[in-house]
Amino acid sequence: MNSVYAIVVGILLGIMIFALKTGVGCGFSNICRRDVLIIAASYFVISVIIGGLIGLVDQSRLDMMTSMGMTLHVVVALLLIGAGIYTQKKWSCGHDVSRHTFLFISVPCPVCLTALFVSCMILASTLGWSGFRIGALVGFVFFFTVVSSSWIFRKMHRTPEDLGAVMMFLGIFYLLGSMLVPAYIKSRQLQIPETGGELHIVPLLIMTGIVACGYVINTFKGE
Repeated sequence: MNSVYAIVVGILLGIMIFALKTGVGCGFSNICRRDVLIIAASYFVISVIIGGLIGLVDQSRLDMMTSMGMTLHVVVALLLIGAGIYTQKKWSCGHDVSRHTFLFISVPCPVCLTALFVSCMILASTLGWSGFRIGALVGFVFFFTVVSSSWIFRKMHRTPEDLGAVMMFLGIFYLLGSMLVPAYIKSRQLQIPETGGELHIVPLLIMTGIVACGYVINTFKGE
């Protein structure tokens, strides 16, 4: 039973890490609270829909999704780096474009959607709940984390320059992830289990958590 709790807690913490990324974009950008609630609610709805689709996706399609994961990783990383540079450049010229560029870090991307789907599959196989119930749980965790973290980051009174730095930082680590994760899997000679592609996503979640913790520590040191 302890292993079940460990799996559930680990998956939920991974979801919170992805939600924290969204919260950073919302908290560091110049958007209103209504927009934050809309984005958080969209993740809740998407999670419920993904939960309902769990039983309709067979193993072959899941394998195809996980095989495309690293390619999508590189695309998202390049977009984050480009948007971060553009945000900082415009801010140095006196223009705040964070209301538009924050979308690259906050709106649902293929990497995040894949992580949500795999997380729902693992939780469903572990807890034995229905897909919609799992989706509601994941969506609630994502919604709460986005709203609370964006409020905390907003209290820091950071500028769009900081948003650009975070976007470039995450983009670089996404690129590193696209190189390190396949190398890790190949070195261990692991196969994708029937429960889904969690082996592809766990190293990414760990690295993302390290990045998030390092950034938060650096933020508080700078104050």
